[in-house]
Amino acid sequence: MRDKPQKKTIARNRSARHAYFIDETLEAGIVLTGTEVRGLRERSCNLSDSFCLIRGGEAWLNGVHIHPYSHGGVWNVDPDRRRKLLLHRRQIDYLDGKLRTKGMALVPLEMYFDEHNRVKVSIGLGRGKKLYDKRADMAKRDSDREIQRALKERSRY
Repeated sequence: MRDKPQKKTIARNRSARHAYFIDETLEAGIVLTGTEVRGLRERSCNLSDSFCLIRGGEAWLNGVHIHPYSHGGVWNVDPDRRRKLLLHRRQIDYLDGKLRTKGMALVPLEMYFDEHNRVKVSIGLGRGKKLYDKRADMAKRDSDREIQRALKERSRY
């Protein structure tokens, strides 16, 4: 029996988990043109400094740079344009209510091809971290790294 094909990651937003506490994650489709999909297959995209907004009952992805397709010619669109996210009405209403809370933000975490080769975006509903939260996370990561290093050194003998 053949294994089910896994998702193929295009890009990750590594700074999102550093700057936000991610409370919930959702999977959303994205409206793209054909040359944008070909450009994603050819090269990665840039998710850093990107964010999601809900305007007029629709979810929009802003600040994502998708490199133009090399053989696109006149059919290439603006690489930094706003792109619509495909979510159910209940999900959009739920997110809109959550975003009205102070300190909440909707950030893209990952862009990938799913098992049917459709481009999907994983978005996270997050609360902004303070500077001391970021320092505590870095200290915890450093201490975990030291513990793993010591255990590895101990298991060698």
